[in-house]
Amino acid sequence: MEKLFPRLFLFLVLALSNLNSRVYGGVTSEENTLADIDRKLKLLNKPAVKSIQMRPSYGFFKQNLATKNKSSEPVVFQTWRRSGSCPQGTVPIRRVRRQDLLRATSLEHFGRKPPPQIFSASKTNDTRIIIPPIANRSAAILLTTGNNYIGAKADINVWNPYVESPADFTTAQIWVKAGLEDNFESLESGWTVNPHLYGDKQTRFFVCWTTDAYKTSGCFDHTCSGFVQTSPDIALGGVLSPLSKTSGKQYQITLGIYMDPYSGNWWLHFGTNIVVGYWPARSLMTYLKQSATLVEWGGEVYSPNVKKTPHTKTAMGSGEFPSFMWGKASFISNARIVDPFWTVKYPDFVGTYADENNCYSTYNYRKVGAEPVFYFGGPGQDSLCP
Repeated sequence: MEKLFPRLFLFLVLALSNLNSRVYGGVTSEENTLADIDRKLKLLNKPAVKSIQMRPSYGFFKQNLATKNKSSEPVVFQTWRRSGSCPQGTVPIRRVRRQDLLRATSLEHFGRKPPPQIFSASKTNDTRIIIPPIANRSAAILLTTGNNYIGAKADINVWNPYVESPADFTTAQIWVKAGLEDNFESLESGWTVNPHLYGDKQTRFFVCWTTDAYKTSGCFDHTCSGFVQTSPDIALGGVLSPLSKTSGKQYQITLGIYMDPYSGNWWLHFGTNIVVGYWPARSLMTYLKQSATLVEWGGEVYSPNVKKTPHTKTAMGSGEFPSFMWGKASFISNARIVDPFWTVKYPDFVGTYADENNCYSTYNYRKVGAEPVFYFGGPGQDSLCP
């Protein structure tokens, strides 16, 4: 009994101490985590602010973009617009919720593309272009390089591909890049299925950026400071509808990223007449303050299980290989660059590249007398991609 008493006394002291911490303001580790999350939410869901520049200054150029190379294909809208629109002087912002942050691997990395794990560089099908293969993502792209580009655009076919794991995501997009091979700057926009970020498997419109190849900078949408939204008509992270169906009607979004020569801002256009907002390159970027040197169009799958066996089943594009072509394979049409003389044109030179041809591949198809249509994508794991 004498030996038991000290142990019993110690137990009572610890129990009362624990009760005291819960009743009289002591903070548990769970409470600390939730407090950190709530502080992060306040930063992300901050009050509206007025942007410095409300419209691009290239009015004559915008008119040229709207009237040249119009697409006859059905276009896609955002589902939130069915419920109304934003009041004048405001913009739609998708709220970040507590459960969104609880899914994140860390608060610091919430909303960011995972940093790349780079292998030694490999060449595209044109030996002038070298791309560093990345271990945790797989790309299938059309690309052009070698000039000082001040804009790019395309019509991107919209699907809802299968995503196997909550940690995976898939995109179809445009990249506007400059800088060093392993430390590039990039401005990006397109559609994605990203359950880790958005909490579901719906197809959503996104923007993204980085100044150091995703190592420590940049993010999707409004999950960090960077992209300045000015349009009341488009929500970053908003659900897109309707979607393309196999052997059925094909839908697309028209996107363009253009540099304002007066302010240095890179403006994002949606459709033919919606200016979504801009990246303030002079304060955000180093190389892209001047121009872009590489433009890419296509798809990307992020997964810890690409380039290994068993491969992820997360699909790219429609989930079909490009050889199936129109109505089955995902495509990008009307690919354009803007050269230093403000000429909007199909690139003089293009190459194609796929990290894993047996999993996701490319086909830049050109019919006689017509402009090329770029098909891309694939199912991920199958008999060709075990």
